[in-house]
Amino acid sequence: MEKLKSKLQKISNPTKAKFLQGYFKTGSGEYGEGDVFIGITVPNLRKVAKEFETIEFKELTELIHSEIHEERLLCLLILGRKFHNKKADEKLKKEIYEFYLMHLRYVNNWDLVDGASREILGSYLLDKDRAILYKLVKSKNIWERRNAIISTFVFLQNKEFEDTIRISEILLADKEDLIHKAVGWMLREMGKRVDVKLLEIFLDKHAGSMPRVMLRYAIERLPEKKRKAYLGFR
Repeated sequence: MEKLKSKLQKISNPTKAKFLQGYFKTGSGEYGEGDVFIGITVPNLRKVAKEFETIEFKELTELIHSEIHEERLLCLLILGRKFHNKKADEKLKKEIYEFYLMHLRYVNNWDLVDGASREILGSYLLDKDRAILYKLVKSKNIWERRNAIISTFVFLQNKEFEDTIRISEILLADKEDLIHKAVGWMLREMGKRVDVKLLEIFLDKHAGSMPRVMLRYAIERLPEKKRKAYLGFR
């Protein structure tokens, strides 16, 4: 673990850290309040994850509990690599999935959620019961709700759209901008990866009540004429 920590310190950048503190809204009252950055880019973290992929769950627990954002992200990147390793069996994948759920409170910013919800949560649930997503989507915690919708990206990649629609409908009245963007993103992906008619059916039903940001994200890839028509509902 000391070798890993030393590696992170060597590639940290105070100037980058200051920028990230603002970019991820760490100020008082903001969604990332109190988070600490040391200034490491994601490509560099991916290299470290590859180098330290074999570390044990004890060390991963220490990383996910860290107050340092990049250490928590590194933990999730390593978990994703372990999960998708060709040698990973069902027992290990379940252990990774359960570890993730156990430590969800530390997955507390959109970049942490967006990668891990697909690499771990959605990937594990692809051929399993998805009731956990309907528990998460009703959580008071914004990041748990974002986990629920972003995890459906994996289902869309496999031409399964029902959960994206159901979870999107639950989140139509959500108050958080980061949820509006996430839902709009997944609806757009549904139109791109499954069938644009499914997106249009959803929009015909809900465009008038969707938050404007959600709607804008959802219609981004539609022809201009249709984009203007749906924006006219608002």
